[in-house]
Amino acid sequence: MPLQTPVDVLDPSLRDSLETLAESADEPPAIVSLSDIHGYLRAARSALLTLADRPETDPVVEADDKGRLHWANNNYILVFNGDLVDRGPANEGVLELVGRLLREAPSGRVRVTLGNHEAILLGRDRFGFTNWYSGRIDDAGRRQYCEAITSGYVVAAYEGYAVSYVHAGSPDPYDVTTLNDSLIEAATALEDAIGTQQDLPVQRRLSAAYPDVLGVGEPRLKGPDAGVLWLHFEHLPADAPPQVVGHTRYDNPQTKGSVYCQNVIQNNIESPGGEAVFLETPTTLSAYIRQPDGGVAKQIL
Repeated sequence: MPLQTPVDVLDPSLRDSLETLAESADEPPAIVSLSDIHGYLRAARSALLTLADRPETDPVVEADDKGRLHWANNNYILVFNGDLVDRGPANEGVLELVGRLLREAPSGRVRVTLGNHEAILLGRDRFGFTNWYSGRIDDAGRRQYCEAITSGYVVAAYEGYAVSYVHAGSPDPYDVTTLNDSLIEAATALEDAIGTQQDLPVQRRLSAAYPDVLGVGEPRLKGPDAGVLWLHFEHLPADAPPQVVGHTRYDNPQTKGSVYCQNVIQNNIESPGGEAVFLETPTTLSAYIRQPDGGVAKQIL
């Protein structure tokens, strides 16, 4: 099974933004985010542990005596900003880690945005990438991912303090709640069709029916009219809405106006260091980047 979420449906007030958590906490929670793990579990662990290796920050996760990471019960919201799977060797391990943190953390404290590789998982037959984990998932796994969306644990976008978190982003303003409602409508339609003769036709219709979320871009994938899961970073202008995105690979965190790209794991996978998380507070946005010697550097964005 690809992602085991809590059994209860998420409180709708926690789905789209941190507003409810910020109002109920003694202090506003900081948001930790990372994107594009792509099955590289060791790199994801290293990124998640960066805060534990800086004296001024509390850890967001802690390792047990077997090396498994657990929620550290500090005042954070943790956002996995899309593309958990494919490319790397430990897809099941990454999904197990994310599912464990979803179940251990207080409700709403771990958020998962859908990436284009999870969209490939949902549209398995339409895309046909059978060399990837997402292209080999069975119908039970696809159905479970639909349920993770309809129950509120996987979303298209999440609203932070000054930025929204979305896998690829949009050049135009958008409403997070509307995007998430559209994703639930799409997942509901697909879940009803999985395993039936309508499965492939529904997969094919979803991009056209929900272009702002699931549009892949024309005339090629990731083109300028792609939705928020597929748009290439080059198509985001400097005056685009404030967003933290992933999707497009870089060696270091990128800044373009008020858009910040955090997809750095894969381009650094062949050498020590480079993996990073972002940390957003009510007033700042920073990157914590693992160094080749194992230390952690802080970069103000």
